[in-house]
Amino acid sequence: MADFLLVHGSCHGAWCWRDLIPALEALGHSARAIDMPSHGADPTPIADVTLDGCRDAVLSASTPQTIIVGHSWGGYPISAAAEANPKAMRALIYLCAYVPQDGLSMVEMRRRAPRQLIVDAVEKSTDGLSYAVRPEKVRDLFYHDCAPEIVPYAFARLCRQAVAPQETPLPLYGNFARVPKAYIRATDDHTIPTEYEEEMSHIAPEELRATINSSHSPFFSHPRHLAEILDDLEQKLPAA
Repeated sequence: MADFLLVHGSCHGAWCWRDLIPALEALGHSARAIDMPSHGADPTPIADVTLDGCRDAVLSASTPQTIIVGHSWGGYPISAAAEANPKAMRALIYLCAYVPQDGLSMVEMRRRAPRQLIVDAVEKSTDGLSYAVRPEKVRDLFYHDCAPEIVPYAFARLCRQAVAPQETPLPLYGNFARVPKAYIRATDDHTIPTEYEEEMSHIAPEELRATINSSHSPFFSHPRHLAEILDDLEQKLPAA
């Protein structure tokens, strides 16, 4: 069975994979989640967070047998990791995530979307180094189809997101293209337009593209179904 490494998106942490990890383990897989710099238990000051540091956090947790799952902004550090060392992982799976284009930052990729869904939902810090989701927007942005207990659980753990790594361009050369990729699109996403996810999903061949009828947080709303999709994609990906 597979070794999955789970990489969270903006403002989240390893805690957001709480329900998916046991669902993957029930299918016979191993699953691990990490905190990106300045998130969860990681002590990195926001001013020191870089895209390279996020990349290195992924690489330090990966092995050549690992399938790395990146959610949302997590698509960028996992892509940077693949560009830096394509032999350090088996494959990448993008979960309603940004797939970089050569030389573009995540912020530039977001601006290319056909609709802008988050501009009125986030608020920058006074020093401009980070942003947070406005409390009244949290549920609709991330968790509108989740069980009632999810919102207070997540709200207590959401943190500020460093701006600098998301504004850093990511050059892509030959290494990134060598790593097998799959994509899971959420059809009821209120954070990234689902039609934009469909466009980005073409980084993967058709048989490695999947959909889930979910919000931006299928790891909370449909963890067992998401685990089944990951299990199916794992069987279709090249062996380690």
